Amino acid sequence: MTPAVALVVATARGGAIGRGNTLPWRLPEDLKRFRAITLGHAVVMGRRTWDSIGRSLPGRTNIVISRDPSWRGEGARRAADLGDALAQAAAAHPDQPAMVIGGAQVYALALPLATVAYVTEIDLDVPDADAFFPALDPGEWARGEVQPATGADGTTYRFVAYRRRD
Repeated sequence: MTPAVALVVATARGGAIGRGNTLPWRLPEDLKRFRAITLGHAVVMGRRTWDSIGRSLPGRTNIVISRDPSWRGEGARRAADLGDALAQAAAAHPDQPAMVIGGAQVYALALPLATVAYVTEIDLDVPDADAFFPALDPGEWARGEVQPATGADGTTYRFVAYRRRD
């Protein structure tokens, strides 16, 4: 059984999501929202995303996609590919969507399966970004409620929930 798939991502202008395997911004308000959305769910990520986080996310089933069968991470389950990760998510949380949290390759693989995308759209240019979130086709995705906000450092951003059109 494959669970529903949700994408959870923060993007700067142009779809930038990373630079040198790190987030190119610090936005505590987004991290708080990320925690609220993902708590109690399975979170699916690639190994490089796991490395950038540096630890297991508490209160969540951490599933890490790695081609290396010997890979181990404390507090995480290894999955050979996205299908394996989603099967593990369904087994762990049968009535909840699997939360895909990155990186770029995993987002690209999961996008065709996703029904919702929780996106933080940050008004920031990252000219040296090296990881990008795939664009959501407006013909396939409907933009839902928009919650504009300003971070403590003055950065403006929006929380937006996109839903796949029927």
